Amino acid sequence: MRYHHSILTLAFIGIVAGLARAADEPAAKPMVVSTERAALEKAFAEKLTKATLVGNFSVVGKENNRPERYEIDSAEKLEEDNWLITARIKYGQNDVKVPIAVKVYWADDTPIISLTNITIPGLGTFTSRVMFYGDRYAGTWQHDAVGGHLWGVIEKTKTAETPKVDADK
Repeated sequence: MRYHHSILTLAFIGIVAGLARAADEPAAKPMVVSTERAALEKAFAEKLTKATLVGNFSVVGKENNRPERYEIDSAEKLEEDNWLITARIKYGQNDVKVPIAVKVYWADDTPIISLTNITIPGLGTFTSRVMFYGDRYAGTWQHDAVGGHLWGVIEKTKTAETPKVDADK
């Protein structure tokens, strides 16, 4: 029993000493955006600019999936975690192109778009979290009392090709 008590005493002393050392250490420095993060942000902006999110969404409590499509004109980092995404959104009877201010947070090399109670003119107020990895996206959404999941692929937007004019005619 005495041996067991000594081990516990040593463990306690070690914990207290560790806490004392931690208290003497300077506060953590603010995170500086690294060149690696800058490269990830640039790649994310390029991936979403002139891209279309093509997939499905579900409504919690209903068994059917519904197709969705978001055509993104541009994704631009502003400052810190703030981004501006300009997208064409088709939702119900609405078909609008709007700039949307979002936050983009990073989980390692994975960007996550976060919007909380954002009002999109003509559509309503939304909250969502959408993760992007490779050529896929997945997340959750909430619109008032209705919410669900969304998922799909990221495709480069196909532009209408201009017909070639034969100069000899």
